[in-house]
Amino acid sequence: MSEILFGQSYYLRFDPKLWGAMQAYPPLGTLYAASYLRNQGYEIALFDAMLAESEGEWGLALDQHRPKFAVIYEDNFNYLSKMCLLRMRQAAFKMISMAKERNCTVIAAGSDASDHAVDYTQAGADFVLIGEGERTLGELIGRLTGRNEQPFESILGLAWKSEDAHGDGLHVKINPPRPEIRDLDTLPFPAWDLVNIPRYRDIWQERHGFYSMNMVTTRGCPFHCNWCAKPIWGQRYNVRSPENVVAEMKWLKDTFHPDHIWFVDDIFALKPGWAARFAQLVEDQDLKIPFKCLNRADLLLRQGEIEALKQAGCQIVWVGAESGSQKILDAMDKGTKVEQIYEATQRLHASGIQVGFFLQFGYPGEDRADINKTLKMVRECRPDDIGMSVSYPLPGTKFHAAVKEQLGKKRNWVDSNDLAMLHEGPFNTAFYRQLHSLVHKEFRMRKAWYAIIDWRKRKPKNSGLNSGARLDSFAAIKTLLKNALTLPIARWRLKQLMQAPHARLELRPQTLTPEEAARPSPQPDSLDGVTNEPL
Repeated sequence: MSEILFGQSYYLRFDPKLWGAMQAYPPLGTLYAASYLRNQGYEIALFDAMLAESEGEWGLALDQHRPKFAVIYEDNFNYLSKMCLLRMRQAAFKMISMAKERNCTVIAAGSDASDHAVDYTQAGADFVLIGEGERTLGELIGRLTGRNEQPFESILGLAWKSEDAHGDGLHVKINPPRPEIRDLDTLPFPAWDLVNIPRYRDIWQERHGFYSMNMVTTRGCPFHCNWCAKPIWGQRYNVRSPENVVAEMKWLKDTFHPDHIWFVDDIFALKPGWAARFAQLVEDQDLKIPFKCLNRADLLLRQGEIEALKQAGCQIVWVGAESGSQKILDAMDKGTKVEQIYEATQRLHASGIQVGFFLQFGYPGEDRADINKTLKMVRECRPDDIGMSVSYPLPGTKFHAAVKEQLGKKRNWVDSNDLAMLHEGPFNTAFYRQLHSLVHKEFRMRKAWYAIIDWRKRKPKNSGLNSGARLDSFAAIKTLLKNALTLPIARWRLKQLMQAPHARLELRPQTLTPEEAARPSPQPDSLDGVTNEPL
């Protein structure tokens, strides 16, 4: 038996596109919370939904561990959890119900629960943690186990069911928010020992030829992009010391021997001088492990920044490019310039670091000329990978407030491949789904063309290609021809859809029927090895 069973409701299998890509990472935020409570002396167990078949495995975990407390604690470092996908919310509600059937006290935490605390309590949760959860959870469990006598009313960041003073039933009370943890070095490292590491390693080795693990060096983001939801940390930003991060890297390297690291920070190395110190420590301790991270174009242009990333072992930087139109970047309150995207990309490539672009279409006011500027930016900058999304209004954002009156019953995507236009954007949902296809066709075609040119340049005169190079060359030619032949049709379809009225897909019900839940989502076009998101 374990006193507390942690779980999360992000099931990779419920997102067909990402299940196909199979770049799976354990729930880092959940592991931090589990480690935090274990340091307080509690018996902890973990149910990892990431690779589970269904919620049925949660039921098996409940029966095995027979916990008193079931904590459905979402990974706040997984941006897909922040998107609040409808299929995952349904899974969370089902997990809550299953835990209540077994007489557990249920505690929910995460972006969706923070935004919709009442909905989660109505689904059966006894308590909801609002915002950053570790300290709130620690105080709450202490109260529930009798370690302290702190009234629920005084536990900051807590939503809870309370008997109304007038005696007319249970009501949900939401306490004032809790200040965030500023000294992140005081937190214990994530509870990696609770994870089935061999299973993750085998999947990565089989599908990608290397093993990748996830780490985080910061919490939050201080910038003001008006479409970015921040239900956990708001505008606040706190950072671990380079020494603390390198200590964790050394432990991971010595214990699990990863071949690659994904730093899941919203913005990596934002603090001036952090990257340089980190790079020096990595070099001094011989800890260089190839990694990928996320950053902003303007920050990458700071003196010595890219050089420090290179020194530390950075393999690819994903840049929040969003749009090639300055008009749209300004409307988003992005705070960056298109020319900065061009310059940062050029400098990264010159240093030998790959570049990924996040692209976002469908922001209010965007027209076809703005879309064409974004496509032009992709062609001219030649990023190594791209991820495309559609503007998605989430609670608490300026963008959501601006389009709130346009929203219908459907306010969340079912999965990451949904791409539904939830507000009355420039064009309808079918247009953006077709644009997604067109953008990737053109990207794959051009990438294959440049690969063929590079191979021809590298090939010595009067010498044949080895078998591996021939296979790569043939694959590139096949990709080039496939996309070149279908691109004209894709462009014609997009032109037709420009004139189509909005389909009002946002008026579909917000909850899934059993038939919808069981039906697989539409599969995306094959990406020929290029992923849509930097997972």
